[in-house]
Amino acid sequence: MIRSFLLVLLVLGIARAEPLAIRAVAANLTSDNKQSYSPDNGNHSNPEGAGARILRALKPDIVMIQEFNTTVPVRQWINGTLGEEYVFVQETGMQIPNGIISRFPIAESGSWDDPVLNNREFAWAHLRLPEKRDLWVVSVHLHSKGDASRKIQTAALAKFIADKVPKDAMLLIGGDFNTRSTGESCFKEIADVVVIPKNPPADQHGEINTNAPRNKPYDWVLASKSLDQAAVPVKLADAEFSHGLVFDSRVFEPLEKLAPVSKEDSGVPMMQHMAVVRDFKIP
Repeated sequence: MIRSFLLVLLVLGIARAEPLAIRAVAANLTSDNKQSYSPDNGNHSNPEGAGARILRALKPDIVMIQEFNTTVPVRQWINGTLGEEYVFVQETGMQIPNGIISRFPIAESGSWDDPVLNNREFAWAHLRLPEKRDLWVVSVHLHSKGDASRKIQTAALAKFIADKVPKDAMLLIGGDFNTRSTGESCFKEIADVVVIPKNPPADQHGEINTNAPRNKPYDWVLASKSLDQAAVPVKLADAEFSHGLVFDSRVFEPLEKLAPVSKEDSGVPMMQHMAVVRDFKIP
């Protein structure tokens, strides 16, 4: 009896020791002139559903989403795209709101003021992970015009994080930074709260740029030091990406293993960004 009891405890201990896998995706994937997401209708006749198809294929646990308008109720769109178990935060009263979609429960959420723009803010959520662990997530969509504006925005964001987020907490900042290079001053402003990777995510050709013509690094998934140390290669459809993935359906292989994405989805009209994927295994 004692040996059986000890064996049960040992098995439970091993199970609890398994790391928690998290896939985080930055997604500004609207592809129509209304800056909104449509459902995937299953036959690729609606190019506005490309963003939904890409997210379905990537199977994220956390999405830091921009321009979070939907042509159907948000709950319905999430159910069809990711699943009924996902919860979400969407900014209200904004022209192109930021949002966060999560497989994990949201303990609290809100928006912090963007000092430059008034049609979206910094959307944040405090997620409750298994084993009573906490993860803070911020979805951003920085100004498209000028490094100086983005520096002001990230300085304000760094102060919000310093004031509102517990020190040394696990943290993700992701989304559309609209950065023109990896050396922009905005990265220096947030370097104390997240790790700026020396080797950013890339596609299968090693290309890190994420805008439509693939010549500027617009989009990022950045992690705090404690979380960045848990980063692992992204494995997707028999391919592996050491530092994370910039997903472009036009170059990804083998694409046939990523239903329901089609080769044209990353290049449909008004698709201005690629998704950025990073994986973590939290001890």
